[in-house]
Amino acid sequence: MALKDTLLRVFTWWNGQTVSLALQTARSGIFVGEDDFGNKYYKAEGALIDRSVGSERRWVVYNGYADASKVPPGWRGWLCHNVDLAPSEEDYTPRPWQKPHIENQTGTPNAYRPQGSQLSWGSRPAATGDYVSWTPGE
Repeated sequence: MALKDTLLRVFTWWNGQTVSLALQTARSGIFVGEDDFGNKYYKAEGALIDRSVGSERRWVVYNGYADASKVPPGWRGWLCHNVDLAPSEEDYTPRPWQKPHIENQTGTPNAYRPQGSQLSWGSRPAATGDYVSWTPGE
């Protein structure tokens, strides 16, 4: 590992896993599965009870930048203890109407910009003239 990568691991939390999470994962983590984005999911070894959630501890090691919108819905349900089986442990085929998961596009060139937004392409629609501004004394 290069010096730059080591320093990034020590001083930043948003680029993959930190040193403390790497130690926790190596010490008591059981690999559960990996999603299409390359995120890796773990649970605590044994019946470790987490006082904050009242059940086993589960976590994700992000592939690259840590962004919660990179976690697909199936894995999100498993992380939040909404389902007991991880998506890697069950056979699930998506319904025809379900769209594939994409991460949050806010702040990127692919962000949704509705018509009339200052950041959208094209011209804004003309004002309808139904707005009357307030003036003092009226």
